[in-house]
Amino acid sequence: MGTFLGQRLPERMRQTVLHGLGLVTLVVGIHLTLETKHILIVMGSILAGSALGEWAQIDARLEQLSAWLQARVAHIVSGRGLGHFTEGFVTASLVFCVGPVTVLGSIQDGLTGDYTLLAIKSMLDGFAALAFASSLGVGVLFSVLTVLLYQGGLTLLAGLAQSLLNEAMIAEMSATGGVMILAIGLLLLDLKRIRVANMLPGLVIAPLIVALLQAWGLLSA
Repeated sequence: MGTFLGQRLPERMRQTVLHGLGLVTLVVGIHLTLETKHILIVMGSILAGSALGEWAQIDARLEQLSAWLQARVAHIVSGRGLGHFTEGFVTASLVFCVGPVTVLGSIQDGLTGDYTLLAIKSMLDGFAALAFASSLGVGVLFSVLTVLLYQGGLTLLAGLAQSLLNEAMIAEMSATGGVMILAIGLLLLDLKRIRVANMLPGLVIAPLIVALLQAWGLLSA
């Protein structure tokens, strides 16, 4: 569709659709956040996770990784004459896989079977694919292989980790992820760019806090 439509889609249409997706993303984030039974756990997880993520500079490192990979692709393309195919494949793979939505959606799907966030992400990826394919060609189509391996792998790992988590841990982990999804919604609505990737450690901190409170007898399993 991207190679056929090219730039025929009006910018106003693409912008309005993205804003619609942003509103739906906010609804999903609110729904997940309301699953918490202990909002202080969510707040502590977000604060501690944000501090850890800022210290580790996760967001900046992801951007550096993306820039390095794109530079390597440009070098390979110019060196081997593969045209836009390789550039389209790697560029699309990076955009579709490098980001907090992929991690959050895959974890949510693997832990609870709820693929709502991944479905929203697929809509975003679909419109991005239209734009990429219009200029970079059919190589964009083959990024589906990268998405299958990376996103599917994260979902499988989350499914395996489910045996280590109880219901309370999953609930607070989902609520913490919901707060991050709200931040993604604000980004899609062009309201505020929040470094969501730096909050990702909160997804690990939330179940750890629950485990500690349960071990101390302050929270029921």
